[in-house]
Amino acid sequence: MSLRPATPDDLDAIMALERASFPSDAWSDAMMREELTSPHGWYVVDEEAGRLIGYGGLRAVRGAADADIQTIAIAAAARGRGRGRALLNALLDEAARRRVRDVFLDVRADNPVARALYASEGFIEAGRRPRYYQPDDVDAIVMRVEIPGRIARVASDSAVCT
Repeated sequence: MSLRPATPDDLDAIMALERASFPSDAWSDAMMREELTSPHGWYVVDEEAGRLIGYGGLRAVRGAADADIQTIAIAAAARGRGRGRALLNALLDEAARRRVRDVFLDVRADNPVARALYASEGFIEAGRRPRYYQPDDVDAIVMRVEIPGRIARVASDSAVCT
């Protein structure tokens, strides 16, 4: 697993994975390009053998108390091997570096694997957005994690493992 910050040169590979992962509601190239170049965005990619197999993005306005995980996607053939968790942790670590207090994300109500991953990393359900994902008519579950609590939990887990 090789994580590195995304660059605008990654746009084509990111968009190929975006369309494969989210066929009914993929972002446009223009939207993703804006995210990759925004001073408020921080995107990371996962590569294997020189091929992009995952990406994730955080939107964190410098100085703001909260941030949003915009997206995480893993190629179907690479799922179930901890890559989504690694991307999520990289995004949460960046939120901590930016001194964010709370990180929010939206997850499809019909995606139990992602929901379980987020819950295992300390996210709790904060609300719902009915019929948010279109054209599929699927609710979004809004989840939140407090970064100071996460830092304390990770430190505690590390102390137990040593």
